[in-house]
Amino acid sequence: MNKLNVSLVSLGCPKNLVDAEVMLGHLPADRFQIVTDETQADIIIVNTCAFISDAQEESVDTILEVADHKKHGRCQMLVVSGCLPQRYGEKLAAELPEVDLFVGTADAPRLVALLDAQLERQGQTTAIGRPDFLYDHTTPRVKSSPFYSTYVKIAEGCGNHCSYCVIPRLRGTLRSRSIESIVAEVRRMTADGVKEVNLIAQDITAYGADRDDGARLEGLLRELVKIEDLHWLRLLYAYPDGISDELIELIASEEKICNYLDIPLQHVDDAILKQMNRRVDEATIRGLIRRLRERIPELTLRTSFIVGFPGETEEQFAKLHEFVNEGHFERVGVFRYSREEGTSAAVMEGQIPERVKKSRYAKLMKSQQRVSFRRNRALVGRVEPVLVEGYSEETELLLRGRCIRQAPDIDGQVYITAGNAEIGDIVDLRITDSSDYDLIGEIVED
Repeated sequence: MNKLNVSLVSLGCPKNLVDAEVMLGHLPADRFQIVTDETQADIIIVNTCAFISDAQEESVDTILEVADHKKHGRCQMLVVSGCLPQRYGEKLAAELPEVDLFVGTADAPRLVALLDAQLERQGQTTAIGRPDFLYDHTTPRVKSSPFYSTYVKIAEGCGNHCSYCVIPRLRGTLRSRSIESIVAEVRRMTADGVKEVNLIAQDITAYGADRDDGARLEGLLRELVKIEDLHWLRLLYAYPDGISDELIELIASEEKICNYLDIPLQHVDDAILKQMNRRVDEATIRGLIRRLRERIPELTLRTSFIVGFPGETEEQFAKLHEFVNEGHFERVGVFRYSREEGTSAAVMEGQIPERVKKSRYAKLMKSQQRVSFRRNRALVGRVEPVLVEGYSEETELLLRGRCIRQAPDIDGQVYITAGNAEIGDIVDLRITDSSDYDLIGEIVED
């Protein structure tokens, strides 16, 4: 029996990437061959994002683009998985007749059975299960990120219920893995050469709250730092009111935990935060930043903000704008509010015109660009550990990498102008120059 070639396109966040790797892991190697060239694929899977309207549009555009391989290529079956079908189900199926099979965010364990059934029938199938799956260390997974770095999902789902967010509907309520399972997975990955582990969840500070065995993020970190081959442990997506003094102390004192924290704040005005159903206010946010900076002077902070939330006045935006100008964050992501069907914010009064959202977005990004430039310039002359990732896209004469201050995929890079190293090496690098988001430096020879 000839193997079927399968190609997978994963869109959206790193959590989606882990889902994609788990889906591929469920395909038995004696029946399926994973290929990266879509033109050589018999089956193409598009793993989608549906968090905001822009992500939904990207997902649909990608599906239509890939569908061309059914018309003019070898593709026999187009599968759409993840958040988009989980959210829209039969409605999506009616709008995309090009798709053969729709599966949801939690259907990896039955993927082979669904593929087999679809191969035996004609027409379109929608097979979307409940969002209740949680992978563990025994779950097969085909790693697609570089050999030296990976994401590990420590929990699935979310119980925060922010008024603008559809995630609980798409991924279910909070489900945390056991500490033992996470440690076992990280041990296996570091034994295979992984040096950087990025812990992810919708909210990593909520980890363990659903369990009755006492598991919490701080306890998990204490176990993970014992792993000898682990070099960098990065924490992504920490809810501000879940950052305890104990967690701050761990980041400050444990060398393997990167001095980097991603804390999505979304806004700073108290009234807007309340409407968003966030459990913090401006005073809490400022107090948290002060505690973090005092205890971890070398900390790199990333956050995200939403502009144009329903009812956001010019004065409220001006407060947020000034907060960004104060320069608290090395990294800031800005989103224009997306009116998502089924959320409480979607029916709020005072919806903001798109042109106003775009203007506020541009102002905030321009201000943060200046902040980022100043903070990068302050690093010139410093020596920083850098993980070498490969060659520059512009020229193979320059190596590139990331320092601890830069998370994969979302932050800038370091361009290495002098010295030699292998991909995956962690080297000491003296910063010689900088731009708005990137750094330039030379390897410090022993």
